[in-house]
This record gives sequence, C-alpha cells and structure tokens, in this order.
Amino acid sequence: MSQTWAYISNYFIYSAMAVYTLSFFAHAYETAWAVRAPQTDEASTGSLMTKTLDYTRTEKAARIATAMMILGFILLFAGVIARGISAHRVPWGNMYEFSITGALAFTGAYLGALRKYDLRWLGLLVSIAVLLTLGTAVAVLYRPSAPLVPALKSTWLVIHVCAAIISGGVFLLANVIAGAYLYLDSMERKGPRTVWAQRLPSLEVLDQLSYRLVAFVFPLWTFAVIAGAIWAESAWGRYWGWDPKETWAFITWVAYAAYLHARVTIGWRGRRAAWLCLFAGSTFLFNYIYVNIYGTGKHTYSGL
Repeated sequence: MSQTWAYISNYFIYSAMAVYTLSFFAHAYETAWAVRAPQTDEASTGSLMTKTLDYTRTEKAARIATAMMILGFILLFAGVIARGISAHRVPWGNMYEFSITGALAFTGAYLGALRKYDLRWLGLLVSIAVLLTLGTAVAVLYRPSAPLVPALKSTWLVIHVCAAIISGGVFLLANVIAGAYLYLDSMERKGPRTVWAQRLPSLEVLDQLSYRLVAFVFPLWTFAVIAGAIWAESAWGRYWGWDPKETWAFITWVAYAAYLHARVTIGWRGRRAAWLCLFAGSTFLFNYIYVNIYGTGKHTYSGL
C-alpha cells in the first residue's frame, strides 16, 4: 500500500510539472504578444511611432496562465500529501521532500500575494523557478519513501520544518522582487524602460512590496530558529552547537534582521536595500543547497 501511494505521489508531481510548463508558456505568450506595433508607419506620417503595450489582447492567455498555476499548486499539494501517506509521516525527511514542499510554499506565497497585489508579471519567473526546483528534485534528489531516522522522530519536525519551509517560500518571493527592482533600476538609469518592462510596477512599489514580504515572514523565521534550538536540546541534549546548518540559519536571521534594521532605523531604500535583501536570500539558498548536500554535522540526514 505504501508503494502504491509513492507511485501516486510521483504521478501527481509529474502532472504538476506538466501543468507548470503550460503556465510558463502561457505567461511567455502573454508577455510576447502584448506588444502592439504602431498602427501608422513612419513612411506615411513622417514621424517615428513607438510600440505600446496592450494586455487586453492577451487577457485570455493571462487567465489560462494563472489557472494553470493554481492547478499546478493543487496537484503539487496532492503529491506532497501522497508522499506523506506513503511514508506514514510528514514528508520532510530528506532533500527531495523538502524541495517539493518548498516549491509548493513558493507557489503558495505567490498565489497568496497575487490576491492582494498585481503580481501576474511575476508568473513567468515563478513558473521557471518552480520547474527548476521540481526538475532537480526528481532527477537528482529523489529518494524512495522510508521511515525517519531516530533524530527526526519528534513533533518538532512538524513545527520547525513547516515554519522554515513557509519562511523560505516568502523569502524567495521577496528576493525575486528585489532582483526585478535592481534590473529595472539599471534599465532606467540607462534610459526609458523597454516596451515589455513598462508593465512592471514602479521601483517604489517593488521596493515596498519586497520589504513588506520580509517584514511579514521574519517573525516566523525567528520562531523556526528558536523551535530548532528547542528540538536540538530534546534530540541531542544541547540547544546550540554551531553545527553548519544551525550556523547558516543564524546567519540568515542576522542578514534579514540587518535588512529590516537598515530599512526602519537607517532609512535604506531602493538599490542598497535590494542588494541587502538578495544577500540575505543567498545565505538561505546556500544553507538549503550547499550545506544540506555537502555539509557535515548532525544535520547530514537531510542531505543526499
């Protein structure tokens, strides 16, 4: 029965990847075909007409892209649940399971923010990031369902890892927005935005949105670090041992704390704040990718 649920989980994951691919193509179509060529050419008027954007032309494609993103989220959610049923535990025992759940959290953060903010322009980047994460998980990180190692058999696994995964999804979304800010800032310093970039929000809106996302989830990341320390005391008899994963989790906390401090106290805005946000996000990704796979210490069970 467990093996059957494992196969079902795999089918859901593959189906989610196919649907995310459709979402990617729909978003790409929306972006490419929204450019309207000038209706009057230079030869007939004697003046150069610039291209404009008309997203009403691609509204159907945009709706399909968002619908596919939602369907992909549902299928991925089903795949994560089926994986947990197959293993008779929460599906966060190794890098494969953490990756598919992280992709789920990232998509969920995007769809949640989409309800309040006009972030449909991020759909192309989100679909690419999710496909890369799931592709790596399936091709490189996959491990058969298996019982947890003794150190992970704790209620704190649910509390600590769940908080960390949700935090990571929101942090990644904030970093994508910060990256978009830096790209557009570089473009505007050279001249006007290109036609396709005119749809993206102003630099001020991007700057504020990235900050709000970090400020919203930072308390949850703080809780995740504290919960990890409590779990460490229960499992290993000490709250903190400067294990590589613990160390980098703390570095990530310090980096995002510095970002929030620079925003609120020093008044950093714009380019400097975006770079600091990206630096903080890079520490999280380093911990997730390099430390989990190549690091040593008591957290090596979460690697390959």
